[in-house]
This record gives sequence, C-alpha cells and structure tokens, in this order.
Amino acid sequence: MGLYLKKKLENEARIGIWQITETEDELIALSSTPSDEMEEISFIKSESMRKQRLAVRALLNAMFDEKVYLGHHDNGKPYIENDSTNISITHTDKYVAVILHESEDVGIDIESLDRDFSAVEKKALSEDEIEDLEDDDKRNEQLAIYWCTKEAVFKRLSVYNLDFAEQIEVERFHPRGEGELEATFIDKDGDEEQFELEYITFDRHVLVWLVG
Repeated sequence: MGLYLKKKLENEARIGIWQITETEDELIALSSTPSDEMEEISFIKSESMRKQRLAVRALLNAMFDEKVYLGHHDNGKPYIENDSTNISITHTDKYVAVILHESEDVGIDIESLDRDFSAVEKKALSEDEIEDLEDDDKRNEQLAIYWCTKEAVFKRLSVYNLDFAEQIEVERFHPRGEGELEATFIDKDGDEEQFELEYITFDRHVLVWLVG
C-alpha cells in the first residue's frame, strides 16, 4: 500500500501515514536509508520493528522534496538533521505516522484497537478520568484514545519521569470516528499548560496529534 495519507492541516502542520504492506527488501529500496543507519537497523531482532523503522524513512521521502536525515536526541525525541522542521513519529505493526510543522512543537501517537487497553485504566488514568469511562463496547476505544492523547502530550513535552495519571488530565469525551480533545499538563510546581488535540479512527486504529 505504501503512502496511506498525506494531508496539510489548517494550522499548517503536515501529517503522513504509511501502511506497511511491503517486504523488508521493498522497504529498503523505498527508504534509501543511509548505510550507517541500515547497519543499526540490521541489529534489530524483530522483523516487524525493522520494517517500521524503514517505513518511517520511506514516509519521510514521500513528505519532503529533498532527502532528509533523521536523528534522535538523548531523550529519544526525533529531529531532522538537515532541516529545521519539527517532527514527531509513531508506529504500530501495520502503520507508521509522522506530523511535521515548520515552527510549532508537535506530538503524535497511534495504536491498534485490536490491543487490550484495560491496563491503561490503572496505570495512566486519574480518578476523574476513570469515572468518565463508559461501560459499553466503546470502552476499549476510549482507553486507547486516552492513552494516545497522553502519549502525544508526552512526546510534545519531552519531560522525563512524567506521571500520566497525575500530570496529564484529559477532558471528558465520547469516542467517535474523529474529534477534538482537550488535555492539561500539570508540572511538578503545579503550573498548568493547556493543549488542544485532534484524533481520527481508521482501519481499527486510532491516531491522536497536537500542534503547539
């Protein structure tokens, strides 16, 4: 399948999604990954993880007119070595996605709805958020959206030792095919920062992102 979605948002951010249907050799050809990084990827034991890394490079080739090179800060946050565009990356076995913006910080996260997210309730949700959960067939999807939202905020902030339950509070929402979300980050001193996020669901996956 390759490039699944390439879209420019109203806030000037760009989102790209790649569906991984290729063989590893096909992704190597599509990604034009530098030799030093290919050596690093070759040491990854999981074929699925290798393909995800290669699919990110292939997606970046589709998102940029010029060849870009990907690096990572010490905290794991990705950056583009030869371009000032801000980037956030996420992946599952089936899809990889990136969000880009010329000047604003960004965060993105994707998860498969075929996963069981019941553990999220205990490890990542506040008491208020748990009370907001719905007792129906949408519960797992709701938990997935909670998790993706908190992950996207975490990636945007790049803060060490972040407590998802205590420091990121997501306003009540009802799962739909797409929508907007509001979240608040509370730092160690009690100062708050508000974030507006968006999400979509497709092909048994949920994708959440934020800009700014």
